[in-house]
Amino acid sequence: MKILKVNENINIKRSVENGTESQRQIVKEIIAKVKSDEDNALFELTAKFDGCRLNSLLVSKEEIKEAYGLVDKNLVAIIREAAENISIYHEKQVRNSWLTTDESGTILGQKITPLDSVGVYVPGGTAAYPSSVLMNVMPAKVAGVERIVMVSPPGSDGKLPAAVLVAAQEAGVTEIYKVGGAQAVAALAYGTEVIRPVDKIVGPGNIYVALAKREVYGDVDIDMIAGPSEIGILADETAKANEVAADLLSQAEHDALASSVLVTTSEQLAEEVASEVEKQLAELPRKEIAGQSIESHGVIYLAETTEEAIETMNRIAPEHLEVVTKNPLELLGKIRHAGAIFLGRFSSEPVGDYFAGPNHVLPTNGTARFSSPLNIDDFQKKSSIIMYSEQALKENGEKIAAFARLEGLEAHARAVEARLKNS
Repeated sequence: MKILKVNENINIKRSVENGTESQRQIVKEIIAKVKSDEDNALFELTAKFDGCRLNSLLVSKEEIKEAYGLVDKNLVAIIREAAENISIYHEKQVRNSWLTTDESGTILGQKITPLDSVGVYVPGGTAAYPSSVLMNVMPAKVAGVERIVMVSPPGSDGKLPAAVLVAAQEAGVTEIYKVGGAQAVAALAYGTEVIRPVDKIVGPGNIYVALAKREVYGDVDIDMIAGPSEIGILADETAKANEVAADLLSQAEHDALASSVLVTTSEQLAEEVASEVEKQLAELPRKEIAGQSIESHGVIYLAETTEEAIETMNRIAPEHLEVVTKNPLELLGKIRHAGAIFLGRFSSEPVGDYFAGPNHVLPTNGTARFSSPLNIDDFQKKSSIIMYSEQALKENGEKIAAFARLEGLEAHARAVEARLKNS
């Protein structure tokens, strides 16, 4: 890994949508086809892109039962425990509706309502992640969403990965369909004969899925347009080089575009980590992908002071931020921008990815400056409640009418004045 001073160019932003005009046109054509041909389009496009001719889109109860027989019982237990941890964490985020009354008798408040339905996209192929199922479904379940629909591309055998089906069942998915790509997003957004439309679509996918989510946004809600994975590690001389290197590579193996960044005040640690990364990289099963990532988007920044190191991380605003210093809690208040913050050497990023409970669907590409992890609020909506009293209208009606006329809206003013005349 290259070692640079922090005052040298810092830029890890890699937009997922750069240079995608040809893919965008394909996505538009796929969406139009699904809108017009519905289920027939899904069967045809699944055969074309996944090499699989299906008799049914819906995953049957028999297929789910078969999946349990294919997954080791210990792994089923681990999935079940992870789901419970995620549920417990997200239960702490739940908000309640509220009402307040003032002396005039006016009632104001906020009503919290879960979305009626949510679609969860789960990638297939080599990126079949049961953890993605849990992280996208559990907060929706805790939020009170009644209909949770999962879509995922089938393999050439016409089946979904057994572990994905087990995770979906444990998480409480209500419907599972064997369809992926932009066509799955279109089906969730607009519906077909078999798949009823949903109110929101969440979950990661390839460039076609990302662009399809962008295309249907407005007709349905979406979570985010996620970019390649990122890890930033803030470390001092107390960090262990082999552990830091392992954590950097844990993101690099995701994707050749993934970013792994270390910011440290220790030149010795920087050199040891650079050496350790090369050593560990040679032994990784996904060393070609991880190697491309480290070569193109891996960097170690040397900072003069801890304050400079922290400010560098705030500028980067990484998806995952590990703080591996002598007293990590002391630095927490100074960290402003990160999707998830992992404190101390025992809080390796995979702890959050799989088991601890916080969500691993996180803002990427510097968007942690203004975005948050997937959470309960993403699956609920808020309605304002206004019950104005007669006394309050008498006290404030003329002010409201004056404000309306300030904006040139005479009918607004008269709507208030009509009540003043009648009271």
